[in-house]
Amino acid sequence: MKNDEPNFIEMNHVNVARGERVVLHDINLNIKAGEHVAILGPNGCGKSTLILTMNCQLYPMVEPGMSVRIFGRERWDLTELRQHFGVVGSGLMGAELPGRRTAVTTGLDAVIAGFFSASTLWPNLHVTDEMRSRAVEALERIEAMRLAKQLVGQMSAGEKRRILIARALVHRPRQLLLDEPSNALDLAAQRELRGTMRRLAGEGTGLVLVTHYLGDILPEIQRIILMRDGRIVADGPRQELLTEARLSELFNTPVRVGRDEEWLHSW
Repeated sequence: MKNDEPNFIEMNHVNVARGERVVLHDINLNIKAGEHVAILGPNGCGKSTLILTMNCQLYPMVEPGMSVRIFGRERWDLTELRQHFGVVGSGLMGAELPGRRTAVTTGLDAVIAGFFSASTLWPNLHVTDEMRSRAVEALERIEAMRLAKQLVGQMSAGEKRRILIARALVHRPRQLLLDEPSNALDLAAQRELRGTMRRLAGEGTGLVLVTHYLGDILPEIQRIILMRDGRIVADGPRQELLTEARLSELFNTPVRVGRDEEWLHSW
């Protein structure tokens, strides 16, 4: 990361409503471009809403003192902005891979279609050689070229998640937002996913990881944000926040924390 590069996100006094209910309260948060951060908290605490606000799918309430800057700017054309970061949600066949034709689309075509936020390569879409090259590059980065010719409908849950990550990487984003990426994956697929995330972190792609599983938090992630009831209740180093006392208070239940080499796990 360059010293003069603007922060990925700067939020000041942000409140967000969904329907009639305010679900994020007075969020103050700065994340540097290229920084690795985990956002941890119980279900319903506002983690996913925070991610949706970061990627401009939800907007803050307009109030005095509120401001949001993404890569140093308050206003963006959304098409342009989404070339600077990628988003991987917890779903497999929902908003990330929509449409009935997704199942009969090859992995490579599904990744290329990410340039158009489409489910498949429809005849009216103009695909350039550079797009195809970048899609191959994205699959190679996550060691998933074997999925290029396979139909999405024949893939396992873990393989579909890798296609989603490749789609998020086609623009060579500076930051990757991952919302509970191990959701619905078996143990082998979780292991593959974490290896992929570690490679991306090592290559310099910033990761903002939303989770409620300690096992998802990579060793490369040293900054932890704890959320509860729509508020950030702690923000600091992992060694201070990923303790039995802090996590038991956060989840309102006794939590035991174990360590396996560089990884943490809880029960």
